[in-house]
Amino acid sequence: MEIYIIIIFVFGYLAIALEHSLKINKTATALVTGVLCWTLFALKVPNSSFLESHHFIEFSRNIKFEGLPISDIYHSFINSELSHNLSQIASIIFFLIGAMTIVELIDAHQGFRFITERIRTKDIRQMLWIICWVTFFLSAILDNLTTAIVMVSLVRKLIQDRERRLLFAGMIIIAANAGGAWSPIGDITTTMLWIGGQISPVAIIKSLLIPSIVSLLVPVIFLSFTLKGTISNSEVTEKNDSDSRGGKIMLLVGVGALVFVPVFKTLTHLPPYVGILLGLGVLWIVSEMINPHLDEDERKKYSAGNALSRIDTCSVLFFFGILLAVGALESMQTLHHFAEYLEHMIGDKKVIITLIGVFSSIIDNVPLVAACMGMYSVEAYPMDHMIWEYLAYCAGTGGSLLVIGSAAGVAVMGMEKMDFIWYFRKITFLALLGYAAGAAMFLIMN
Repeated sequence: MEIYIIIIFVFGYLAIALEHSLKINKTATALVTGVLCWTLFALKVPNSSFLESHHFIEFSRNIKFEGLPISDIYHSFINSELSHNLSQIASIIFFLIGAMTIVELIDAHQGFRFITERIRTKDIRQMLWIICWVTFFLSAILDNLTTAIVMVSLVRKLIQDRERRLLFAGMIIIAANAGGAWSPIGDITTTMLWIGGQISPVAIIKSLLIPSIVSLLVPVIFLSFTLKGTISNSEVTEKNDSDSRGGKIMLLVGVGALVFVPVFKTLTHLPPYVGILLGLGVLWIVSEMINPHLDEDERKKYSAGNALSRIDTCSVLFFFGILLAVGALESMQTLHHFAEYLEHMIGDKKVIITLIGVFSSIIDNVPLVAACMGMYSVEAYPMDHMIWEYLAYCAGTGGSLLVIGSAAGVAVMGMEKMDFIWYFRKITFLALLGYAAGAAMFLIMN
């Protein structure tokens, strides 16, 4: 049955990639793929190797299962795994909804105008450098998902031409993932390694800052030689004093709420979605207090309810379907077995981790990193060992190779209606150049 689940995952992945050719929305395909993977997993007859796996034995040791038939224990295991995956997916989705609503609220009050007015250059190459490096460093402070949402919203105000804007959006994905890799709070996989005791904040910054810079610098330089011309005038919005006052307040409070999330997580050890929802609640209250002189119909335009209605729900459901399918592969231990297979066939851990970075663009990097954390012990490879640092780099930046390889990519894909094949043709080669150059730099430094 496991082979059929893998086949469904592969066909679902291909259908997502060929969305425009098949004329089937990728969200529908992702949802069907995710549900079918779990359905077949539930109908699977557990074999002896699965029943003897550490994962299943740890679950079945619970005393309440004594005397129950294996089939009942197995179904309880499936429900437990599904609930565990749902909680992880829900935390990401609520974070995504919160961040997107904050951005929409700032945009409704024309808050981004105070940034776009200060970017005066019309040269497209200068604009590329500014956007990419702001994204890179902002991603280390916030995280790659939030930064991608903010920067794409900003680029929408600066660039009207869709083809050029998509190109910038693709580079924002590369920059956000590169910036998140060297910060302990910039990417979920780096945070996992930090919490797990495999890396320390100072060491990871010292080791990965230069490779991460190289992984962005190479594609930016390469693209600079092909881009020419100037940017047409960005959107002109009507200005008035109330817009100006409200926009400044919303921008300051909104950005403050986003920056507060990693601080909140560090202080409380609660998941990031709790911090983002707190920030959204505060911004919501502030939005209700701005422009009190407006009538009810006018105030609706600036309300959080209106901002929520503008969120692309399809992209959120697409994200849910993809993570649901990957969660089935993780619960079946398929990804763990795949990591063990690489260890047995290749042996060289540098090569294995490099390949894991590439595969993280196809399969979510979180379960792949979790599999590696289970395979390689801290006793064998202590904190801040080169293996852990290289894993943080590869898992963080490798997701840029394909548009659905990272949370930032999926978010941008939904916001800009970016096509999988378009990204593969226009951005994947640039991302691969950067990934290889950064990996080479890390290995040379070590």
